[in-house]
Amino acid sequence: VQLVESGGGLVQPGGSLRLSCAASGFPFSRYVMRWYRQAPGKDRDLVAHITSTGGSTDYADSVKGRFTITRDNAQHTVYLQMNSLKPEDTAVYYCNALGTYIYWGQGTQVTVSS
Repeated sequence: VQLVESGGGLVQPGGSLRLSCAASGFPFSRYVMRWYRQAPGKDRDLVAHITSTGGSTDYADSVKGRFTITRDNAQHTVYLQMNSLKPEDTAVYYCNALGTYIYWGQGTQVTVSS
């Protein structure tokens, strides 16, 4: 089983990034997918959630209207489009798969700074 995140990096406030999480080794289309983030010294928080079919999504209040989670079940990939980024969005972002089992990716760093 693998969840491999990519797309993180350094971006200026107001900028955008698109994170990807490529999944393998489990029935991706049967799993709820989530993005979490963890800033230094803080807990890991849920950012966004998408159901197995992609028919329903939910977001933390802090990112509503700025972030969009989508998935491509044919490509076994989940995405997080992040717009209007703020310094407080700086964190390591983790992909999570929730189903019969729970799987985590290794994380990708997002830094929002001028």
